[in-house]
Amino acid sequence: MLPLQGITVLEFSQFMAGPSAGLKLADLGARVIKIERPQKGESGRQIAIKNLFIENDSLVFHTINRNKESYTANLKDPEALAKVKQLIAKADIMTHNFRPGIMEKIGLDYDTVSKINPRIIYGEVTGYGKKGPWSKKPGQDLLIQSLSGINFLTGNEKHAPTPMGIAAVDMFTGAHLAQGILAVLYQSLKTNKGAKVSVSLLESALDIQFEVLTTYLNDTKRQPKRAKQGNANAFLAAPYGIYKTADSYLSLAMVPLDKLFEVLQEKLPVKFQNQEDWFHKKDEIMEYVSSIFIRKTTSEWLSVLEPEDIWCSDVYNYEQLLNHEAYKILEMDQTVETIKGEKVRTTRCPIRIDHQQIFSTKSAPKVGEHTALINQEFNLN
Repeated sequence: MLPLQGITVLEFSQFMAGPSAGLKLADLGARVIKIERPQKGESGRQIAIKNLFIENDSLVFHTINRNKESYTANLKDPEALAKVKQLIAKADIMTHNFRPGIMEKIGLDYDTVSKINPRIIYGEVTGYGKKGPWSKKPGQDLLIQSLSGINFLTGNEKHAPTPMGIAAVDMFTGAHLAQGILAVLYQSLKTNKGAKVSVSLLESALDIQFEVLTTYLNDTKRQPKRAKQGNANAFLAAPYGIYKTADSYLSLAMVPLDKLFEVLQEKLPVKFQNQEDWFHKKDEIMEYVSSIFIRKTTSEWLSVLEPEDIWCSDVYNYEQLLNHEAYKILEMDQTVETIKGEKVRTTRCPIRIDHQQIFSTKSAPKVGEHTALINQEFNLN
């Protein structure tokens, strides 16, 4: 039995951040019912990567909405809205990521909903919070990254501002929403009352930078300076970074420079022997270290470094990773099947409970697939 079995979630959320929270709750056993527009459904159904679609819905939608149900309702129609409110009265959790003011206009804001169901846990996602000069700007991952400073942490010094190659802010925001919901769910067991959980993309983007932001705030506010080559962290000293070898690349993590040179059986130049210079002379040091690593292949260097407990690694692409035994033993991927029998290979929930992996073969729902059944089950009229 999964820990959230018996919990019902109404998901008014769309696109990525809100639905990713719903995915985590569904994987942990909650029943997640998407409340969607009739016919077209939520807008995320048409947001595609590489223009990949499965049965008229984007592959991305299938990835983020597996293991959920779909209930369609025109929230502008009083009769349909009345049915949704009946559902709310029987639900445990609801989430949305509409722009500020939309739920108030519909009549599904927290104050109204909490009167319908005082035990409801109400989760909302905004782009920048509900107040301030940016509150009405579109809350989209790349735009948030661009405003949050993240783009000046990735890439090398001469590179233009470089975003992360994934919708990381959306994913972290979804995780933060799920964390807040689970915390209130635990609290409600003692108080029998719900609460409102609010997260924003911008706040989550700032939170995941807490290390570097704290450094900036306490270091006379000096801007982060990316390394000239192999940059991995703008605030960490050499030799932390990625290096070209004779055949590929090698990453080095937390290792003192003097220990690295000892293991490499190289003499550490006098100009680099002062530990305080390992950050301020980072580019010069990394260039020198690069001139050493280019001499041999990555596997040759790993055979030297790993036995001496130097934290290092290959730098793999997807093909190399997915064909490695270390990946295969995780059983990280699974196959879900649509209502028409099409199969989609995707990742599973990364959480294990009592050593057991959590798999789900149920694909994302068709628009309104469960409307009639839910109307009947909950006696909605």
